[in-house]
Amino acid sequence: MPTPRTEPMLQPSIQQLSYLVAVADAATFSEAAAGLGVSTSALSQGLAELERRVGLELFHREGRRQVLRDESTEVLAYARRVVADTRDLTRWVGELRGGRAGRLRVGMIDAAAVEHFPEQLRTFRRANSEVELMLSVAPSGELLDRLLRGELDLAVVVEPDALPAEVECTALLEEDVVVVPPEGATAGPVEDWGPWVLFPAGSHTRALIERELRTRGARVEVVAESHQPEVLREMARLGVGWTVLPAVQAGAQPRRRSSAARSAERLPVVLARRRLVVARLRARSPHGAADRFVALLEG
Repeated sequence: MPTPRTEPMLQPSIQQLSYLVAVADAATFSEAAAGLGVSTSALSQGLAELERRVGLELFHREGRRQVLRDESTEVLAYARRVVADTRDLTRWVGELRGGRAGRLRVGMIDAAAVEHFPEQLRTFRRANSEVELMLSVAPSGELLDRLLRGELDLAVVVEPDALPAEVECTALLEEDVVVVPPEGATAGPVEDWGPWVLFPAGSHTRALIERELRTRGARVEVVAESHQPEVLREMARLGVGWTVLPAVQAGAQPRRRSSAARSAERLPVVLARRRLVVARLRARSPHGAADRFVALLEG
């Protein structure tokens, strides 16, 4: 004897469950349909499909009225839970997009986090206590890679020479990068500068430094590397080599001077300027918290 085939039960839709809740809470089908903003015919068809999917008759007729059967109590209780949870989720998503809840993953280079934007970070935390702000401090290249992998919502980095097509940037500020001689040395002729302790090869700032040094005719002999500005500054102080740092991390205020003045003064020489940008993916979901954070950085 052949085994009878049973059709798999189709899951009811949120819309169909909301129809059931509306009918249970309204005096008539017409009132329920009006509250939902649908026609009575559409409401009836939706409920008929719900009955088909759950495999149970939910209504019986009393005169011209459709009345819920006792057997539909469990289905109605389930529908109320699902509809309520869906409303809560919809409200939460709205808060997330409006920047009032959720999580914001921000990447920053050290100078941005410590020197340029610490007050903006504090302000955002105070004003958005329900947003979980996750801050990562790393070199620009690493942050851009994490942004492309979807691990960050935005990244404040040194503007690269070539920007990935998937990324868009907004300029935030420009800052001087300055030559820092070893302690006791003066910034004399360019030909005498070096050897160097610099950021690692591959970093955006390192590429800018090497390009400008070669343009000026300096020898680029690198004897040590570090991502940490304080380590580079200490190696220069100890006489390991010359370095180039953002002015805010060099330990002295830079000054643009004539060649004669440079040889007589100890202040660092401005080598170039670098631009900090906030990078975001072009194809991204709405994120109100990220929008508000970027506005703080720009403002």
